[in-house]
Amino acid sequence: MLDQEATEVDTYDPYSNPTGDPDETADERNSKVDDINVDLAYSAGSPLLVGEPRFGCNSLSIEKKARSRGWGEVFFGSYRILLERLEEALNTPIENGPLSRMIGVDPGAWQAHHAPALKPLSKDELMRAMLGNFFPVHAMGYNWLQSNYESALSIRKRIEKLIENYKDYGFECEKVIIITHSMGGLVARALAHPEMANMSDKILGVVHGVLPAIGAPAAYKRMRCGFEEKKAGLDPVPKIIGNKGSEVTAVLGNSPGGLQLLPSKAYGNGWLIVRHNGIQYDSFPKHGDPYEEIYKLRDRWYGLIREEWLNPARSPDATFLRFCGFVDDARDFHDKLGQYYHPRTYVHYGADNSQPSWESVVWEIHRDYTGRHWHDLKIVKDDKKGELEAVEQLEGGRKLHTKIRLGPSSGAGDQTVPLRSAEHQLLSANVKGVFRQTGYEHQESYKNERALDSTLYCVVRIAARMWWSK
Repeated sequence: MLDQEATEVDTYDPYSNPTGDPDETADERNSKVDDINVDLAYSAGSPLLVGEPRFGCNSLSIEKKARSRGWGEVFFGSYRILLERLEEALNTPIENGPLSRMIGVDPGAWQAHHAPALKPLSKDELMRAMLGNFFPVHAMGYNWLQSNYESALSIRKRIEKLIENYKDYGFECEKVIIITHSMGGLVARALAHPEMANMSDKILGVVHGVLPAIGAPAAYKRMRCGFEEKKAGLDPVPKIIGNKGSEVTAVLGNSPGGLQLLPSKAYGNGWLIVRHNGIQYDSFPKHGDPYEEIYKLRDRWYGLIREEWLNPARSPDATFLRFCGFVDDARDFHDKLGQYYHPRTYVHYGADNSQPSWESVVWEIHRDYTGRHWHDLKIVKDDKKGELEAVEQLEGGRKLHTKIRLGPSSGAGDQTVPLRSAEHQLLSANVKGVFRQTGYEHQESYKNERALDSTLYCVVRIAARMWWSK
């Protein structure tokens, strides 16, 4: 079902109804989602989102207007606080408004990194950035199964149409400010990249949250062992993408976008480790090419792909050869993206030692193993969650059985993106501010107050750089 060719983003358009069942209106489709309410004060909000009186022949609720802004296209459970906070804070009077409490606050309160240095906002700076401007907050979902390059081209068209729509409404609208989460940062970097979607001139600035800048070994781990189940709270990701390696491989192994989350060459060597009795037998990649040394590796138990998991539907298209083509596409995407960031970029990410984040993936061969050719072990049993049974063929037809297990996650980060990947953003001169934060898990980062406040701070800093053409 999760095939990039058979999926689409559910866009809310009550007039043309471009997605979903054509016999069902956009309102009918969205009404099936229970208990989704936008929590904004009636007096807050930019033009076209403020709720109208619930009577009158043409009245529209806040919820319908929010859907028209794309708020229903994204995982509302993770992003609603961000969307509501931005909409309210950026569009209410500064005096005694949500932004007033940020005046004079040292960005260190939100765990700003010392370089590049960031200064507190003054009232004059805040007024100069905000006065006379509205900041309508839109969300744009993208098909994360397809290449992030394709998503960038799609988002470009939508932004261009959005700008034209606001001009048609009678507003001056020249640029957008982009806020991303995780993989969305790869889309935004491709969106601005001069050799990809080439939209930098229409983007005033970008705020990246928990971006896997050069990939994350967690993607390898989850394709072999499944997504982790949270101990408490609702987490739909394992249910959708898979809590077993076989399920995740069937999805991400056929997803160009998903494979672009794997560590790139820039992540470096040695992040996939094989140990026995505390002794490191080997590590990969060795020669800076994870695509050939790990991802496309066949007949090695520690490679990324178990081919029998790749195509459970027995589709004639979902072959290992096609998978290798997607890996090549991921390499090309990584290489072209390089160290490019929009010229006015701010970032925040997890740098938390209490949120171990798969900086490396370690396979531990059982201590009783006495064989000599561990490279050639063959898997005979796999629980798809990190416990393997393997055999080594000995002389005379004998077989030596052993067990292999996945070691625990380690390395500071946010449980998904390790610091080793996030810190790569510090190498870019285009990154104007960095917040190294603690206290949140990857998917829930925009529920954290420091992440929310630092995002608002960065948006104001970006807005202050706007020069109107008129």
